[in-house]
Amino acid sequence: MKRTRILGWSAILVIFVAAFAMGFKVANEHSLDKGYEVGDMATDFSLKNVDDTMVSLSDFEEAKGFIVIFTCNTCPYAQAYEDRIMDLDAKYKSQGVPVIAINPNDPAAKPGDSFAKMKERAAEKGFTFPYLFDEGQKVYPAYGATRTPHVFILEKTASGNEVKYIGAIDDNYQDASQVEEKFVENAVDAMLAGKEINPKTTKAIGCGIK
Repeated sequence: MKRTRILGWSAILVIFVAAFAMGFKVANEHSLDKGYEVGDMATDFSLKNVDDTMVSLSDFEEAKGFIVIFTCNTCPYAQAYEDRIMDLDAKYKSQGVPVIAINPNDPAAKPGDSFAKMKERAAEKGFTFPYLFDEGQKVYPAYGATRTPHVFILEKTASGNEVKYIGAIDDNYQDASQVEEKFVENAVDAMLAGKEINPKTTKAIGCGIK
């Protein structure tokens, strides 16, 4: 009877330890899948551009920061913002904060977002910024991007590329003339002036990444 009771408690202890370990693993995996938050340091990447060169953040030695935008060819929200994204690049590239656009979609799920179609779209629109293909979908999960478009503003510091803002480009995807809050412009202006960014996060509005 005593031996049975001891074995029973031993089994309970084993189950408890296993459950705790599994819970810790799940929690840890969840935190890894969560993506970046404001204040985190973004890891560099090397992705193929539509001109067939490989592009990394470290290539931009004189940059003060980056406007990293996850976008694509096919999403109506992304299409609505293309001209505004080009305007952002035109305004801030000369100030040391270029746009880096990344297509996170799997072309098997969205054939219109293939690398060949990216080249066509970039030429058709006259993109002035790198338009990179997240082949194998390795970069967007690290950032925690969920939509197209989804913006991450980075500031180059002595410690690395610090995430300063995450979210939407502005508050009206339908009509640029009706925009009341230019979230990205306000954030970059504040960053360059050494001021506090407010808001630091907004809700990204767009298509889910495929």
